[in-house]
Amino acid sequence: MNVKAASSASAKYGTKPIRQRRTREQKLRYIKKNWQLYLIFLLPAFLLTILFKYIPMGGILIAFEDFNVIKGVIGSPWVGLSYFRRFLSSPDFMNYLMNTLKLSAYGLLWGFPVPILLALLLNQIRSTGIKKNIQLLIYAPNFISVIVLCGMVRMFLSPVGPINQALGIHTNWMTMPSAFRTIYIASGIWQGAGWASIMYTAALANSSKELEEAAVVDGANILQQIRYVQLPAIKNIIVIQFILQAGNIMSIGFEKAYALQTDMNLPASEILSTYVYRIGLLNGDYGYSTAVGLFNSVINVILLIAVNWVVARLNDGEGL
Repeated sequence: MNVKAASSASAKYGTKPIRQRRTREQKLRYIKKNWQLYLIFLLPAFLLTILFKYIPMGGILIAFEDFNVIKGVIGSPWVGLSYFRRFLSSPDFMNYLMNTLKLSAYGLLWGFPVPILLALLLNQIRSTGIKKNIQLLIYAPNFISVIVLCGMVRMFLSPVGPINQALGIHTNWMTMPSAFRTIYIASGIWQGAGWASIMYTAALANSSKELEEAAVVDGANILQQIRYVQLPAIKNIIVIQFILQAGNIMSIGFEKAYALQTDMNLPASEILSTYVYRIGLLNGDYGYSTAVGLFNSVINVILLIAVNWVVARLNDGEGL
């Protein structure tokens, strides 16, 4: 009876947890044996992280103070949550928040699948020479500076630019709030999608060739090969990248939004990061701008935890 119960349990749960536990124990023994090497290699990175990441976090105290440069962080008077109440009750709060969320959410919606599609398409190219040339073309935009990219966008979309000349119109696209998000997201996809596809391409290159050959022998077409062989090979990377990008949904790059911003498209282009820059550095209201930045960071952390929890539930408990 015990033998039957053991075999039934083994068939039900498998030996994977046992193998994982043994592998974990072997890794722990190896780390304990070679802890000096780990200390030597990890200590510089640990110290740099503490110095440049954690010590500056003390500056968030400014968000709760009427900060004075002469009195410093310690000597400035404490105002509590007044800056947060001021921001949340501001008539522009919802506008800045929705601009940030829309720009990030639409960018994730349209931009996230593109690197995956590029990697899957590149995997279908059998000629090594053609594949390398295509990769060179789609990777190159990543090395263009953000400011240079924004200058190119402004030039192409100017009333006398090549796009307007090709269409036979004289529209100044950069002054249209309704066009800002499309311009921002499309230029971002063009610049970063090729470079983001590298990890997917590498994962597909290391996938099981036997499974692909077996699928071909069984008569699977290209779409079936992608669905049942190639996508499962890059599933874990897709999940990790989605969690990271969704968790950073409030962290839109300041430089690009500010460089594409004009007085006319301000209703759509003013986001939290540009608002913090304008209030903090241009107007000198350091406490209020720090409170807005802290609010942005807290929302980011909440979104990261929430997305990781949802993906873990949908992925049999495997999150980031």
